[in-house]
Amino acid sequence: MSGPGPAADPWQRYGWLLWSVWLVFLVFPLSAALVAERPGWVRVVAVVAVLGFAATYVVATLRLSRRGAGLGEAAVVLAVLVGLGLAMVPAIGLQAISVVPFLQSFTMFALPRPWCWVAAGLAVASTVALPLAAGEEQAFYFTLVVLGAAAGTGAGRLMSDHAAEYARVSDQLTVTAERERLARDVHDLLGHSLTVVTVKAELAERMVRLDPGRAESELQEIRALTREALADVRATVGGLRAARLDDELRGAAAALGDAGLAASVPADAAVLDPRRRPVAGWVLREAVTNVIRHSGATRCRVELGPHLLRVVDDGCGLPAGDDGPGTGPGHGLRGLRERVEQSGGTLGLGPGDDGRGTAVQVTW
Repeated sequence: MSGPGPAADPWQRYGWLLWSVWLVFLVFPLSAALVAERPGWVRVVAVVAVLGFAATYVVATLRLSRRGAGLGEAAVVLAVLVGLGLAMVPAIGLQAISVVPFLQSFTMFALPRPWCWVAAGLAVASTVALPLAAGEEQAFYFTLVVLGAAAGTGAGRLMSDHAAEYARVSDQLTVTAERERLARDVHDLLGHSLTVVTVKAELAERMVRLDPGRAESELQEIRALTREALADVRATVGGLRAARLDDELRGAAAALGDAGLAASVPADAAVLDPRRRPVAGWVLREAVTNVIRHSGATRCRVELGPHLLRVVDDGCGLPAGDDGPGTGPGHGLRGLRERVEQSGGTLGLGPGDDGRGTAVQVTW
């Protein structure tokens, strides 16, 4: 059931129009009470009971459709409705079973399973037992009415439950997808940033005696990088960060150079389809991070085409997984595959030029 506030679902906002039509059938016990050959006070009690039954049913059903109802509240309402139905009996006798479909429909949506099915069965049984006890077998036709109401409301209950389950599963999938996005972004973001910081820190350590000025410059860049990484983490958590391929190309060239690799990186991202650049930026960042951290390479080349990104190094190659090179369980590669597949592309991993090193290739 929905929470407080205006319902966005039109069935929740206007569904009361469908069930309110059935209130017209309360005209029959009302008219029977008015013309019953009973003392005046008995007829008054019956009329008040019919009107009270209608008001209670309307209010309870509106609350049920808009806010839901706890089991305790539903039990109290059901007791009130049954009591009002019994109050009609002295005046109209067996015709009081005309309120049974209302009781049956209320319990179908107010009670949890399996009690709603039990209540439906009791409602049907009452339309058999009461005429039998009163010796008015001709009233059995009403059993068919209650059976029809039970079938209709039962189908509605099943559809409502399935819709609620669908919404619950959809919410879980949304939360899971957001967690996976956050994990991918933080992994790729911090992995690259910390790798570059480590390279620059090692460089500054070597330069501190040989070239103090260069060491100071590297330390200043480390400070700037950490501030940038902190801002990126905050933007990632808020879902606001997108990789910019131009920035990633410049960052890749600088990081590879600082790590001592001979790098060939295009300066302009314009050749690649603009729709692919954000994903290409993430792929480039992770691929360059892996080259610096794991490959032991001396050279790295980045290629861009209208529907292609390729990063090639001459390092030690991919570690072998159960299904061959590059199929290990690394979180970075898994995240890259997910990003590329979500963008409609294909990620390929294999040996680099002349069978040496690694080539990471994305095509769209």
